[in-house]
Order: sequence, then C-alpha cells, then structure tokens
Amino acid sequence: MSTPGYFVSFEGGDGGGKTTQARLLGDWLGELTGREVVVTREPGGTALGAELRQAILHGQDMDPRTEALLYAADRAHHVASLVRPALERGAVVVTDRYLDSSVAYQAGGRELSEEEVERLSLWAVQDLLPDVTILLDVDPATSAARMTGDPDRLERAGDAFHRRTREAYLRRAAADPGRWVVVDAAGAVEEVHAKVRAAVAARLGLDGR
Repeated sequence: MSTPGYFVSFEGGDGGGKTTQARLLGDWLGELTGREVVVTREPGGTALGAELRQAILHGQDMDPRTEALLYAADRAHHVASLVRPALERGAVVVTDRYLDSSVAYQAGGRELSEEEVERLSLWAVQDLLPDVTILLDVDPATSAARMTGDPDRLERAGDAFHRRTREAYLRRAAADPGRWVVVDAAGAVEEVHAKVRAAVAARLGLDGR
C-alpha cells in the first residue's frame, strides 16, 4: 500500500449502485480490520465540496473545461483536507467517485483530451491513486431505468454521452488491471457486494472470511 491506510474508490455510471456499495464495503472493512473507516464522495465530501457539487450538477450550464476545473478544485480540497489525513493515520477510505470519473466523464463523455484531464487530476491530488478501484459496470439503458427524481446536468447529457463514458471506464480498467476490478452491477445488491468483498480482500491481502 502507498500509505498506512487503505484507499478504495468506486467508479461507474449513475444508477450503478456506487453509493450503496461504498457504504456496504465500508461497514464490512471496518468489521474486518478494526480500523477507522471514512466513507466519502466526489464531489461533495467536504463543506466546500457540497457547494461545488451544487454548482456543477444543479447550477447553470458551463463549458467542459470549466466543469473539469471545478471537479479538480473539489478533488484537490477533498484529498488535502480529508482523504490524505485519514490515510496517514491508518484509516480505510472508501470514496464514491475519484479522479477516474473526471477522465471518463470530461474526456470520454465531453470529449476533452484524456491526457490533459488526467494530468490535471493527478496534479490536483499530488499523484495519490487508490489501492483498488471498483468499476460497477452497467449498461447505460439499465442505469437510466434505475434513476429517480429530477436528473442533474450530467444525467441529462444524452445516450451517446453515457455510452462514451462507459467505454472510457472500460478502457481504463483494461489498461491497469493491477488497480481496477470490473464488477457486473446488474445483479442484486447482496450479489454485487459479495463480488466486491472478494475482490477487495484479494487486492488488499485481507482474510475475507
């Protein structure tokens, strides 16, 4: 591990169950390891992040570069004020989205340069990457059917946008199998959780029993 703590991120399209699976995994890792567990999200894991989340997802329309910069600002503050201090004191950090979301959504979906978005994101977090990234993969049509309430700016972006985002996620996972685990998110919650538990235990060298 790169720090005394464990760092796990969940990625994937909206409606894939990331929030539920992050919570379940956090509970399980806390019981298994006896460590402090911090379950957080991006954007919105801090007070400043909550303001940025409102602006990005529910505010006025903005161009793709502005969107990418706001996500990077949220991530820089999130890591500096919450994620890195928790990892340095030996905690388990489980985050619902991290920098791979920016590459998938702003580069894949918005069609900015993947290299530029990744470089910006890595600069924002001083190259901090998760020990394990779980991609909850689900067809965009299935995701759309699961959504409830008023859609945010990204959820309204259209089918082609969400297909490009999914393809970008799958490319990243295939390019770095040492960090990524792809889990089919179409099954029942407990079925998906069991797959996530097994994958994380194996990657972190934990006794998953």
